[in-house]
Amino acid sequence: MMIIAMLHCPQKSDNQKINTMFSDSNPQIAIVGMSCQYPDAKNPQQLWENVLAKRQAFRRLPQERLSLDDYFSPDKSTPDAIYSQQAAVIEGYDFDRIAFRVVGSTFRAADLVHWLALDMASEALKDANFVEGENLPNETTGVLLGNTLTGEFSRANTLHLRWPYVRRVVASHLISQGISDEEIRVFLDKLEVKYKEPFEPIGEESLAGNLSNTIAGRICNHFNLKGGGYSLDGACSSSLLAVANACNQLLTGDLDLALAGGVDISIDPFELVGFAKAGALAEKEMRVYDKKSAGFIPGEGCGFVVLMRYEDALEQQKRIYGLIRGWGISSDGNGGMTRPEVDGQLLAVKRAYKRAGFGVDTVSYFEGHGTGTPVGDKVELEVISHAIKDTQTEQNLSIPKAVIGSIKANIGHTKAAAGIAGLIKATIAIYRQIIPPTTGCDTPHDYLTKNNPILQVNKVGKLWPSDRYLRAGVSSMGFGGINTHIVLEGLGSVRRQRLTENEHSLITTYQDTELLLFSGKTKEDLKTQLSHLLGFSYKLSYAEIADLSTKLNENLDKNLPVRAAIITNKADDLSSKLEKLINLINEENETNQKLPDIFWGRKQQEIKIGFLFPGQSAPVYLNGGILADLYSELNSLYDLAQLSDNEKTLSTKIAQTAIVTATIAGLKILDNFGIKADVSIGNSLGELSALYWSGVFDESSVIRLAKVRGKAMAELGDSTGKMASISTNEETVRSLLNGRIVVVSGVNSPTQTIISGEELGVHNVIKKATKKGIKTVSLPVSHAFHSPLVAKAVKPLEKYLQNQVFNPIQKSVISTVTGRLLTTENDLRSLLLRQVTSPVRFLGSCFLSSG
Repeated sequence: MMIIAMLHCPQKSDNQKINTMFSDSNPQIAIVGMSCQYPDAKNPQQLWENVLAKRQAFRRLPQERLSLDDYFSPDKSTPDAIYSQQAAVIEGYDFDRIAFRVVGSTFRAADLVHWLALDMASEALKDANFVEGENLPNETTGVLLGNTLTGEFSRANTLHLRWPYVRRVVASHLISQGISDEEIRVFLDKLEVKYKEPFEPIGEESLAGNLSNTIAGRICNHFNLKGGGYSLDGACSSSLLAVANACNQLLTGDLDLALAGGVDISIDPFELVGFAKAGALAEKEMRVYDKKSAGFIPGEGCGFVVLMRYEDALEQQKRIYGLIRGWGISSDGNGGMTRPEVDGQLLAVKRAYKRAGFGVDTVSYFEGHGTGTPVGDKVELEVISHAIKDTQTEQNLSIPKAVIGSIKANIGHTKAAAGIAGLIKATIAIYRQIIPPTTGCDTPHDYLTKNNPILQVNKVGKLWPSDRYLRAGVSSMGFGGINTHIVLEGLGSVRRQRLTENEHSLITTYQDTELLLFSGKTKEDLKTQLSHLLGFSYKLSYAEIADLSTKLNENLDKNLPVRAAIITNKADDLSSKLEKLINLINEENETNQKLPDIFWGRKQQEIKIGFLFPGQSAPVYLNGGILADLYSELNSLYDLAQLSDNEKTLSTKIAQTAIVTATIAGLKILDNFGIKADVSIGNSLGELSALYWSGVFDESSVIRLAKVRGKAMAELGDSTGKMASISTNEETVRSLLNGRIVVVSGVNSPTQTIISGEELGVHNVIKKATKKGIKTVSLPVSHAFHSPLVAKAVKPLEKYLQNQVFNPIQKSVISTVTGRLLTTENDLRSLLLRQVTSPVRFLGSCFLSSG
């Protein structure tokens, strides 16, 4: 009778459901709820907005979390120390124990990770419309949680029980010093009280409150869940392991709903010193997939997703953020315990796409592990590139590049909670149909730039290409060689055509440097403001400096007479510059201050502005960079310039056009701010830009002219020539010239004169100057500009200029060819031809402009 009662003969609809549950072919697991708490992000929406805006939550390690006085040392060999001073920490979190009906003694007995995980689990269920656990299938709802070593509070609490050892060590030392037994007893009794004061006394709930597995058990307890709740420890792969195992249990029918995620609060000496000794921490910047990647900055947090079988989610009319289509788990075998291995990671990736039923080449975005360690980044890029290229066939050789990024560049490495953070980010990406920007990558790794790369980074967020599947891959790896890869797919049948206003604002307002503006009634008023800011500036995160800039600008009184400005991007840099600015004001040094990025002075009735347009010594950029992200009109300008990235940027042919284009871009931005100049000077090539500014040429005309000029000099100029800077006046330099083809090509100041000409002649002048004790510097140039060695470039330039329209000059331009103000009487064609071989009279032009 009992056996018969346990057997169940399903009806037809039940059979269909069971067949779906037990099918391991191309699974579809729906993500119907999400929640998180990470540095600078209290929920998934804030996390996503921070990703779009490329906000970084890194700050100086707060004193209350870890005393840098105790643990920091710049010497990496110092025992029991760390060489990094930064972390990404959660600020202002408060668990509402009253709302969760948790008594004070229980709350105090448990590690904070218990309460953060319970809170986030509740938020995830609420997001899935299971508010306070209502309508959950309690008997078939499980909790799978990634966690390692519980949390820093439980590890700290073990010190409470180490008092006997501390007492013995201290007593032994005091005895050796000849102190009496009674004095030792009194001293140790007082010391015991102080020693144990920070720690909660050990009680009946202490053990359960400080175990890892009971974190999941507490969630099950609160919501009366009976499907099973436990923790998984796969080090930094823990939370994605939880997701993969949850998917398996949904697939087999053991669960109907799963809460899967991870929690990690462990900014403590055990982990930090351990990572430091492994060389994994970043000393300064955290860069991912970058040539300069040198480690990670630690973070902390918690994230959860609510998972259901796709058919069940449809039946219950749940909002579906995306589908998990595949997952793969592997180990590195006999590889290193802490060193990533290509073969092991590749196995996890291949298993994931085999289960998904489609190729890795159909994925447009990869949310990588991206710890920023040189070896880790290289291995991961190699794995994904290899996996994609393995799918190439003769019929499928042109696979579009996929984008790769990592949430760790925003919130640090949150270890056991890292994978779920990346999963939430990637899920929102396919849900919103936006490929997110790659934060923390300024100079992309060789795997992203050389040998026909299959991966790339995204400077800014962009709409998902309409001809590409809404598919993303998420990876995580952990110590011990454990690897996990998750495959996501979006459900958007209608593809987006444009960004929302808020999305566009977030994507285009990222800045790598901030301008802080101040104003006051008096010097003392200004100093008071600066001193107040100095008192807390060292605590600010990278992102909060941007917030500070915005707030200061909103509150700036432009009518106040005393003004100051600082350009900065890091808290320690800001604190240093605030101190220097305060000292400048104390010294009443306004006009003679020479500190970079620091300015102060008093409001003047009349201000004259001059523009100096640079020559070929300026940096060469082939696109508008971050400025084009902020000002979209610059993209059309660079489209007009058609700068080829196949050319060397130092090539005269490409450099001249690029520099003129960048100058026009700068003028457009200044014009947006209403900044106008009274006069301009063009240094060498910059004379073309000055003529554009004055109305002689339009954009297309001056860019074409720069192309012709650069091409003529590159192809017809003698590339064997040299140039050098001589630290003395023009008259002295002329006395050193030796009859060879060497000329004065530029007079920059009374103590800097430039020479140009044939190599032997230039070296001979350098020797003569050195003998006289005059400093010299050989210049890294492609040609001997402004000398007879580039004279052959004049002919094609003359031919081109014959057919060009020169509009009347409309603004004040001082020519560095003549050292005089240009007028409508000047023959500008002749001037541009003379300029090729004539010296640059920069010093004389500056004297005239200041008059």
